[in-house]
Amino acid sequence: MHAFGQLLLDVWREACRHIEITASTATIASMLATHMPVEQVFVRRLDRQRGWLETVALGLAQGARPLPDARSDCRGDRLRWLLDWAAGRQVSQRLGGDAPSELLETLVPGGVEGDALAGPLGDGQHVSGVLVVTAPQGCRYEPVHVALVEMLLEPLSVALENDQRLREMAALREAAEADRRSLLTKLGRRALADTVVGADSGLRQVMERVELVARSDVPVLIVGETGTGKELVARLIHNRSSRSAGPFIRVNCGAIPPELIDSHLFGHERGAFTGAVETRQGWFERADGGTLLLDELGELPLAAQVRLLRILQDGWLERVGGSRPIHVDVRIVAATHRDLAAMVAEGRFRHDLWYRIAVFPIALPPLRERREDIAALAAHFAERAATRFGLPLVLPTADDIRLLESYPWPGNIRELAAVIDRAAILGNGRRLEVAAALGVAPAGQMPGPAVVPVCPRPTSPPASQEIAPLDEAMRQHIQRALAATKGRIEGPQGAAALLKINPHTLRARMRKLGIDWARFRPQRGSSSAR
Repeated sequence: MHAFGQLLLDVWREACRHIEITASTATIASMLATHMPVEQVFVRRLDRQRGWLETVALGLAQGARPLPDARSDCRGDRLRWLLDWAAGRQVSQRLGGDAPSELLETLVPGGVEGDALAGPLGDGQHVSGVLVVTAPQGCRYEPVHVALVEMLLEPLSVALENDQRLREMAALREAAEADRRSLLTKLGRRALADTVVGADSGLRQVMERVELVARSDVPVLIVGETGTGKELVARLIHNRSSRSAGPFIRVNCGAIPPELIDSHLFGHERGAFTGAVETRQGWFERADGGTLLLDELGELPLAAQVRLLRILQDGWLERVGGSRPIHVDVRIVAATHRDLAAMVAEGRFRHDLWYRIAVFPIALPPLRERREDIAALAAHFAERAATRFGLPLVLPTADDIRLLESYPWPGNIRELAAVIDRAAILGNGRRLEVAAALGVAPAGQMPGPAVVPVCPRPTSPPASQEIAPLDEAMRQHIQRALAATKGRIEGPQGAAALLKINPHTLRARMRKLGIDWARFRPQRGSSSAR
């Protein structure tokens, strides 16, 4: 028995030494052959989803023939027989004797000519596979051999479980790689790393400021017109910081309804309000240990700005409906196209939050101020378009570049990307129809002075023509709708339906713009507005 104890120790070492069970089974078979007659030792894994028993590891004596089939059917009655047999947790002897033929065919495809031992592998609650040991023809197994094989069930069960985890991880890696390739194709990229075109020219000063601030944890405010690449710069700051291994989460503050701001940013407890059927982490908790990009920060209501200020000050928050403070370690990067300093002066943005968030501002220049980058950007987007649309790569010509450089680009880089995509589709892999994509000539024709642009260049209004600010124009438009509906907000005849906007969103806009809907109601005090 001392020799068996040493064998068991050696088997455990071998089972734990290798990640894959195939390497360990061959060595264990040779160890076992020194104590009993062995022709084959093989491990079979039960795959219930596919309905088969599959040989995953095999150890052979010299001159022995491998199994004819790697898989055998294990569904219906065969699976029930296997599970009933495995429930005994013992090694069965002489499989060619009293065992049902279906069970024998399941355990050993093709059957066995000599004596054989088989035992179930698993943790007692779940059958993961089968261990089978066969003897050379003419040899018989004794009770001591049965006890010896029973000793192998536990270490080989562990080895099979580890091998299964390895297979699952490999499958997950393959799926992730397939998703990555699919994403790259959709994005028109060769790598997931963000490409910064113009880092050494038009964006040189921006990149210098990114390098200065990336390694610290101070809040960063990125300002610039729509389409200038604010999210790209925020990702650069995250990727070059000590938080690069943590999450990067972007939240568009302007896309969240005001009544849901707190729930989205700070989370809520179950039952905090109607519809809160479960506890939900907010974006700050999800970004813990990483970076949170608050895009369109100027759209945050004043009440939410107060709670954001607390997080910036001490890192503590409370979920909606919660009473326990939660600490988060999040770096804040904010982005906006608005003039926050002017909003502070007008009382629409808190001055204390402004001082906290604008510690290190980074201003992104519009595309019209970095025309030296247009050629490189156009080539970059042409390569991306060719990949996304499955077209031959066609780069912009010198005439295309001159045409692109003469355009004012009110939509900045985002508009340039859309124009190149459109030009690639119109050219169908033969050329880039830049003129047609810009709207200055039909496809296949050179631009002429008589063609009216689809995207005309913005012109300055006459000095006598006064343009109202956007908020004032929106205020007047909503007031006209309220006057037409006599102060009614909801319903088929309400202002929300007339403006084609959600009633809750309309009320939030009215609060923000200081519109009192009650003064539009009839003098008799009708309660038609709801």
